[in-house]
Amino acid sequence: MPENGMTLDPYMQGFIDHMRAAGMPPDFAAIGPLAAKAAAAESGKAMGEGPAMAREQDLMVDGADGPLKARLYVPDAQSTGLLVYYHGGGWVLGNLDGYNAVLRRFAKASGCAVLSIEYRLAPEFPFPVPVDDCYAALSWAAAHRQDLGLAADAPIAVGGDSAGGNLAAVVSLLARDRGGPRIALQLLIYPVTDCDLDSSSYQEFKDQIPLSAGAMRWFWDQYVPNHEMRTDPRVSPMRAADLGGLPPVLLAIAGYDPLYSEGVAYGARLKSSGVVVRDLTWEGLTHGFFQFAEILPPSAEACDTLAAEFRTMLSGEAGEKSPQCLAAYLEPPDTEALG
Repeated sequence: MPENGMTLDPYMQGFIDHMRAAGMPPDFAAIGPLAAKAAAAESGKAMGEGPAMAREQDLMVDGADGPLKARLYVPDAQSTGLLVYYHGGGWVLGNLDGYNAVLRRFAKASGCAVLSIEYRLAPEFPFPVPVDDCYAALSWAAAHRQDLGLAADAPIAVGGDSAGGNLAAVVSLLARDRGGPRIALQLLIYPVTDCDLDSSSYQEFKDQIPLSAGAMRWFWDQYVPNHEMRTDPRVSPMRAADLGGLPPVLLAIAGYDPLYSEGVAYGARLKSSGVVVRDLTWEGLTHGFFQFAEILPPSAEACDTLAAEFRTMLSGEAGEKSPQCLAAYLEPPDTEALG
C-alpha cells in the first residue's frame, strides 16, 4: 500500500487518467443498474482480442433454475485440466464477451482449458441466485468433462476476479461441505471475502479508480440488500466457522484496491487453517488489472505470472515439494500488512 512506499505503475496511472477524462466509470447509483450494465458491456469491448484458441465454443450449462450461457476456451490439444471461471463486476455487471481477451491469454499461458460462466446477475437476481448458479455450473462441468474434450479425471479448478473470486471461494466451501465436485485449485483474483466496508484499505482507497468504496457499497446493496444476510459464509467466506480442508489457493492481490485488506486477511486465515496458499501482490496495480491484460503491459505480465503459477499448482508440483519448499506456501501471516 502507498503508506509502505508503493507507487502506482505509470501505465496504470495513464490508464486511470484516461478513464477519468472519459467520465468512466460512471456513478452507478446515479444512472441505475440497467445503464450500468450497458456501460460495462460497452467498455468490455475495448479489452482486446487475445490469442487464437485451438477450439472455442459457446454452449449452455446447467444453472440453478435453467440453462446458463458459457464459453469454452481450449488452447491446444494437450489441455489436461479445466478452470471454471466466474467473471467480476460486483455481482451486477459483466458478461462473457468482456472476458474473452484475458481468458484466451490465460488459457494459452497456462495450458488449461477455461469454461467461462455467465451466471445471473443482481439486482434482478440477488443472493443466493449467483451462488446457486455457479455451484450448479461447477457440478455440470465436473459431470461433462469428456463432452468438453477432456479426460474423465481431468483436474477441475475454480476461479474468478473480484465478485467472481468471491463466488469461486464460496463454491469451494459448498463443494467441501456438500461432498460436491472435487476441486483441485482455487484461483482468487482480488476477491471479495468479507462484508466489512470499513477496513483500512476501504478508507485509504475510497476514491480509487476503477473501483471506489462507494461503488462497492452500491454493489453490495444490489446483491445483498438485507444487511443481516451479509455475514452468511455464502456471501462473506471470511465469516465461515472453518476454512480447513479447502483446495489449495492461488491468491492475487492489488495494492491500490479497497479490497486489499480483506484479500490479505483471507489469505492469512486460509494459511492458519492449513490450506496451501500461494499469494502474490501487485503493489503498483489497481483493482481490475487482470481484465486489462491485453491492453496494459503490467497487466499482461501479471496475467502470465498467474498462469505460470497456476500451471505449476494444478499439476500437483506444489503438493510434491519437500517440507522446506512447502513452507513458502504456508508462511506465517504478515501481521503488519493486516494493519
